Amino acid sequence: MLQNIEKTQEDLPTLFLDKGDAAPKEWFTGTVWVNINVKPDEGYNANIGTVTFEPKARTNWHSHTSGQILFVIEGLGYYQEVGKPIQLIQKGDVVKIPKGVKHWHGASHQSQMRHIAMITEYDKDKTEWFEPVSDTDYNSFKAPVYEVENNLSAKAIMNHEQLWPEYISKAKETDPDLIEVFDNFAFDEVISHDKMDVKLRTLLIMASNIASQSLTEYKMFTNAALNVGVTPVEIKEVLYQAVPYVGIAKVIDFIYATNEIFKERNIALPLESQATTTPETRFEKGYAKQKEVVGDKIEGMYKNSPKDLLHIQRYLSANCFGDYITRNGLNIQTREMVTLSFLIALGGTESQIKGHIQGNANVGNSRQDLINVMTQLLPYVGYPRTLNAINCLNEILPSEQN
Repeated sequence: MLQNIEKTQEDLPTLFLDKGDAAPKEWFTGTVWVNINVKPDEGYNANIGTVTFEPKARTNWHSHTSGQILFVIEGLGYYQEVGKPIQLIQKGDVVKIPKGVKHWHGASHQSQMRHIAMITEYDKDKTEWFEPVSDTDYNSFKAPVYEVENNLSAKAIMNHEQLWPEYISKAKETDPDLIEVFDNFAFDEVISHDKMDVKLRTLLIMASNIASQSLTEYKMFTNAALNVGVTPVEIKEVLYQAVPYVGIAKVIDFIYATNEIFKERNIALPLESQATTTPETRFEKGYAKQKEVVGDKIEGMYKNSPKDLLHIQRYLSANCFGDYITRNGLNIQTREMVTLSFLIALGGTESQIKGHIQGNANVGNSRQDLINVMTQLLPYVGYPRTLNAINCLNEILPSEQN
């Protein structure tokens, strides 16, 4: 139903952005403006108009015998077909409304929404108007989470619901001011910064939770990860990879908590092994993987190491990389982002952060990819750790705009 398009509001002719005239009150609720851009009497068998809805404004229920197409060019809104849930629509979405289907559309609770509405085969079309959309039906969006709106944006609620469908936040009831600020920031403003895949974003936040020793938040995001399609293997691989970076003493409780979640969801344990090395091959394969990430500097690391510390270099190759990083389940680009997430959340690891920023670049992750990682982790690790990581990024991969 909803398809993304690249055209932005700035790409559209000025005529589409004129609000036009007030919409007929008998067919609309709230403040709505209609500007008819293409009229059938101009020689086209089509009716194209720009419709601007102020917050909470919407159409009545109605249908079109020829169907209709909506191009959302500004803001956030809702669309619903009879008998189906309300959907969030936003700038860039295309809504293809089937012929004869009863539906309504309009703005979200707090955002203006503007769309271009197009009817083709206008000579065959008949629009039939029905009853208004009641406040009760309109306010049912994403119930029960949406029952108490507070000042949460529709997009924050939508993104939160994607991770935890129908979850009722206890903190929202006891500390609404905090949740309004945090959710609008973390689940609207921050998520809107980039187009990071929701599965990857959830995995990286999980990784930061482990390093931060945030067991409660980790359990929330483990459930969220499963809800959005992250596999049990991927979750376990993040956990296992945490061991050489965070230490088993800090990871073991997270392993036990994960196992309990898996049992609750009827995920059989143990999972299939993802190991690719043996005691005989772990050093050789680990060294090769380490060189892929670190580059030729690894040779200098061995050459310059004092003899009484050479065993640590071998541990890094055979254990950190050979036992863990060579495993299947996550590709090397994701593993390097996961490692960076551990290091950022730990704090005081700037030397290692710099090394793994270069490692990320060596395996194909760009400066922008790493900015996205740091941005998505910000609400969970705080500004000091994020700003320290950004300083490391600017040193290792400086912006070309400077």
